[in-house]
Amino acid sequence: MKNDRSQGIIRLDVKGVDQSGKPPDSSPVSETMPTNLPAEYYQVEERFKAAESPQEKVRLLEELISTVPKHKGTDKLRADLRRRLSKLRDAAQTKKAASRHTSAYSIEREGAGQVALVGAPNVGKSALLATLTNAEPEVANFPFTTWTPLPGMMDYEDIQIQLIDTPPLNDQYVEPAMMDLLRRVDLILVVVDIQGFPIEQLQSSFDLMAEHRILPFERKAKLAASEQRGLTFKPTLIVVNKVDDEAFKADYDVLQELLEMEQALIPTSAATGTNLDALRRLLFEQLDLIRVYSKPPGEEPDYSQPFVLRQGSTVELLAGKVHRDFVAELKSARVWGSGVFEGQTVSRDHVLQDGDVVELRI
Repeated sequence: MKNDRSQGIIRLDVKGVDQSGKPPDSSPVSETMPTNLPAEYYQVEERFKAAESPQEKVRLLEELISTVPKHKGTDKLRADLRRRLSKLRDAAQTKKAASRHTSAYSIEREGAGQVALVGAPNVGKSALLATLTNAEPEVANFPFTTWTPLPGMMDYEDIQIQLIDTPPLNDQYVEPAMMDLLRRVDLILVVVDIQGFPIEQLQSSFDLMAEHRILPFERKAKLAASEQRGLTFKPTLIVVNKVDDEAFKADYDVLQELLEMEQALIPTSAATGTNLDALRRLLFEQLDLIRVYSKPPGEEPDYSQPFVLRQGSTVELLAGKVHRDFVAELKSARVWGSGVFEGQTVSRDHVLQDGDVVELRI
């Protein structure tokens, strides 16, 4: 963490991304190494040796092979790497099949989106889950009450969003399966405690995720294409919890001034309910979702079960959601909602907006 006193700003540095240094003297794969391998090979090799899960090893070995130049001097090395990749893939598949029904981190998707709550011990993740969803986690004033991930469904207007409470991030040990879960979810909520040490908690959470090659989506634009290889970029929202009264609201205002963050920041209180409705709305917006309602010709719209689509979705995508045959048979559509006059006829590539009512004609 750098303290820029001239501007009164604390900047959080994400660690564990760039790796440099002299290449190791030998390779764990082959005793006779070509002397003209690029520096990138040795950087990926170091990450491969530190990998924990079979799936991560497979991904990094594939990346390692892609860094090896193709010429006669590397034929043996590439053959060795491909053989090792084949064995690792077999091992990963075997382990995946064996643990498919036993891993606590294999959580089936439900609802319109999947969101993971992460953070340091005792920041109030479980209390937020209990308040926002139908789940009943153990909530206590001491750390490490959550040992396995726990999902719950959060209602937002006419849809549901799945929230997953996770074990606290710990710099001593992080379950590899938890990092795999974070790579799969649609959004990560980093929770900090305004009554504790929020800056240190935030820095620690981002550092631990970065060590496992998981970065906020906002970082992607700042990295060259070559630096993005092997990284997972996830939309991230920072939730400042336990803002229970006006005194802590003042502390939050100071924190907001000190932090220079690209991610959205919101103060909440699971104890008093402060800003929880705003948090629900922000989650919906961060997931880039829209709700579209179908209207059969000559009938009223069905507002009970919206079609949930990603922002930027078109009439044609909606038609495919309604019925797979509708895409080929679609002749026209009428839309009531944003950016159109009531019942306007539109083409199949018309971009829909949240709350639109659509009448498909085939």
